[in-house]
Amino acid sequence: MWNAEDEGVLTLPSGRLIRGRGLRRSSATGDPQFGLYLLGSAPPDPGWPYTWLRWPDFRLPADKEAAAAAFADALRRAGDERVEVACGGGRGRTGTALACIAILDGVPAGEAVAFVRRHYHPHAVETPWQKRYVARFSSRP
Repeated sequence: MWNAEDEGVLTLPSGRLIRGRGLRRSSATGDPQFGLYLLGSAPPDPGWPYTWLRWPDFRLPADKEAAAAAFADALRRAGDERVEVACGGGRGRTGTALACIAILDGVPAGEAVAFVRRHYHPHAVETPWQKRYVARFSSRP
């Protein structure tokens, strides 16, 4: 499991830990056991199991159903695996995904952006449409 005090590690209401990260920076806290990568094009194989969601920078996921399923899988895996969610910079797309995962873990949709900004990064969820996506997020398409 991650250490709750490590950089980028978000503690969800259930106590599960999930790490957010910008892929442009290396990690000092070790490798995950599973990664959810939010990028406009497929990442190189990181050497551990992962899911790639096509998600261009400053936009929304190309496939919202696949995104909801990937968020649920990341939350489930975080119960006993070191899971990271990452995009290029680690704020907009990563923050949006973490906010949706927090909703799945019990944070009310209207509070999810503030929760992630308070507990992960103050600039998480960068655009108005990312905020709207979180506010309207449901595990069902």
